[in-house]
Amino acid sequence: MTIPEYPHAETIDSLAQNMEISKEGLTKERAEKNLSMYGLNEITEKKHNIFILFLSQFKSPLVYVLVVAVILSFFLGNIHEGVLILIILLFNAFIGFWQELKALSSIKSLKKLTESKTQVKRDNQIFSIPSSQLVPGDVILLSEGDIVPADIRLFDTNGLVIDESILTGESVPVEKDSNLTLPKETLPYELDNMALSGTTVTKGNAEGFVVFTAQKTYLASIAGKAEEESPDTPLTKALEVFIKKHMLILLVLIVLTAFLAYRQGRENIEIIYLIIAELVSAVPEGLPIVVTLVLTIGAMTLSLRKVYIRHLPSVETLGSTTVIASDKTGTITQGKLKVEEVFSLNETFSQTVSALANESIEGKGDPLDTALALWLGQEYQSIRAKYPRVNLYPFDTKYRLMASSNMIQKEHKIFVKGAFESLKQFATNRDDFDTLEKEHDSLASNGLRVIALGTGEHTTDDIEKWQIEIVGLVGFLDPPKEGVLEAVQTAQKAGVKVMMITGDNPLTAAAVARSVNIYKEGDLVVSGKELNSMNDETLENMLPKVTVWARVLPEHKYRIVKILQKQGEVVAVTGDGANDVPALKTADLGIAMGGGTDAAKSTAKMVLADNNLSVIVDAIKQGRTIASNIRKAIYFLVSTSLDEVILITGAILMALPLPLYPVQILWINLVADSALDKTFPFMKDEVDVMNGPPTKLREQFLDKIQLIRVLYAALIISSGALLMYIWMLDHYGKESAISTLFTAFVISTWINGLQSLKEHEPFLKNIKKSLQINPYIFYGIGIGLVLQTFAIYVLSDLFHTLPLNDESLLMIGFLALWVFGMIEIRKWVEYLWKK
Repeated sequence: MTIPEYPHAETIDSLAQNMEISKEGLTKERAEKNLSMYGLNEITEKKHNIFILFLSQFKSPLVYVLVVAVILSFFLGNIHEGVLILIILLFNAFIGFWQELKALSSIKSLKKLTESKTQVKRDNQIFSIPSSQLVPGDVILLSEGDIVPADIRLFDTNGLVIDESILTGESVPVEKDSNLTLPKETLPYELDNMALSGTTVTKGNAEGFVVFTAQKTYLASIAGKAEEESPDTPLTKALEVFIKKHMLILLVLIVLTAFLAYRQGRENIEIIYLIIAELVSAVPEGLPIVVTLVLTIGAMTLSLRKVYIRHLPSVETLGSTTVIASDKTGTITQGKLKVEEVFSLNETFSQTVSALANESIEGKGDPLDTALALWLGQEYQSIRAKYPRVNLYPFDTKYRLMASSNMIQKEHKIFVKGAFESLKQFATNRDDFDTLEKEHDSLASNGLRVIALGTGEHTTDDIEKWQIEIVGLVGFLDPPKEGVLEAVQTAQKAGVKVMMITGDNPLTAAAVARSVNIYKEGDLVVSGKELNSMNDETLENMLPKVTVWARVLPEHKYRIVKILQKQGEVVAVTGDGANDVPALKTADLGIAMGGGTDAAKSTAKMVLADNNLSVIVDAIKQGRTIASNIRKAIYFLVSTSLDEVILITGAILMALPLPLYPVQILWINLVADSALDKTFPFMKDEVDVMNGPPTKLREQFLDKIQLIRVLYAALIISSGALLMYIWMLDHYGKESAISTLFTAFVISTWINGLQSLKEHEPFLKNIKKSLQINPYIFYGIGIGLVLQTFAIYVLSDLFHTLPLNDESLLMIGFLALWVFGMIEIRKWVEYLWKK
């Protein structure tokens, strides 16, 4: 038995000869032999070790830093802090683990698509067997409502129409014809003599030979790509870049400080405590809590707009998105056909044909029928009631038409709708052909799907003998959704490229894309067939000019996403069918539609209840706000940890006593930082975040400007604190100096927090805006003041503090003014320089 690689290119006789089969079906013995040879007709799943999957969630530089923070917290006796960080670690790990498990379930969803009972012919008798028992060579019987369980070469079709949206994404069913023999290079969506696994029979019936089962089916190739790992989110990548830079700088400082302390002859135990103090200062242990909070609040905000986040870091991915690769049907368009243009030689007859050659009932039925019924409105029912039906002629795949014969008063008439080229064969009004052809081509060139309407005397049931007059042409379009045009313009203004990826034909796709400003003069429309002939280099060169991809397959969509990512783009992909699973999985952000398949939703990182491109663009705006808030939180936390390290290093260089005790440093991190950083998720937009391109990955959180600002703030705080410490040492002694510095440092941290609210303009430029951008920060400072007072006057022994006198308060005020003033001066210089 030899299964040809291209069964669609074989005649039925040559296929049967090669496979040594017949239309009577396999014998029982032959079926059993083939089952043992080819195995069960099931999509196999890759086995995953659940324990290894869980452990893989801990592979991150940020996690390593947090583990160090946990160890240090336990070492210093700060059990509560250590437990809190540990809980955050485990919580994040479980979120990632759950996401991985859900992604794996998409394979199960694909597998379910072909699990059913199937009718086969064996030993010339019809049996009903589980689809898993199908083998190559089986003769299978398909009828309306069946899910196709394998790849089948049809040899007998009777009005067979199949919904292939599961593979192509397009909802218009496809007519099948077993008599066709197709070229070898025919693409899957053009395989009109085959039924592919996972598709659904919507009309008619057929028989065919099973040629490919299990992993050899086209559907299985989609499932195979769904096994691939999703890429790290931009947030994860950016945080890794930031952590590496941050820890490298701090490691150099700590090693230098330890070396100098050793050269100064300090005792080993003092050096160890010094290193611990610097490590406690250096690790931004509040960062993961703040990032998680920012993302969680962002996800909750998005859920109010019916955008549901399945993978928390994906909230920020929205803000980093540079390309949206969107489906056409249901996302950009309404997903319903609408009568867009009508050309009539006889308007009354055109309406009559549209109503009678129609099977739509109460808004349900074939998309074309339903669109015609909606176009006619109340006339639809009145025409049907007025002219009773005698016979219905269902859609004929050979002649590409359907018809109804009705009594018009006492005359028996035939009313036909179908492809213009088909109706021309039976038309008697040849004088009108030139006009009709011109109008047909005009409608088609505008991307409309065109059908012809005809009527004549009913004399016979034999279609070949019908004689009709073509009375009109109807052009259909799936119209854009409300708000999509504005959403595309907003995205383009924000530097986000929107491209359409569809299974529809190029003309229709370009027409829709043009209407919503995705396609403009000079842009390219590339078909799946053209894409197939391109190598990666050609595709890469062409990508910037392409805005519409038409007649594409799942593997095409997957390839486009991969090449875009190779070029450094952050890609968001929309999809709702099993055909979209590979692209959804490999994209930086897979967005599934709420009404989509389980396979798509379980793979995606985000699910839209409202399938609309405008919702995605709104979500991108929210994502950029989140990224901005994370950036500000990083500035605040890094500068307020670095200033402690510089202060300690400076004191060691000057051979001074350690300026802060480890417990005080921990308190500054826990109270001074935490009182403010937990309010960052509630920060409002400082500027219009959609008025400019997305920030590059490596510049997202710690670019050169951010690094200079962080170092500047840290140096201002630490230098001011060090000068105050030296003065206090000279005038009031070590304990009073340390006690005053402790509170002064906390206040300086809060001043820096207030300056963190606005990145693009000085605090005093617009005081009202500065006070309103994040009112919660003032509550944080209020709580912090109460806790700091408690630490000074109630827990004085634990924190080595003395009551603050007038001189201490004066010095604290001077340091606060110094920090606020110097950062404000830097902001004014930046602001005026940009102006």
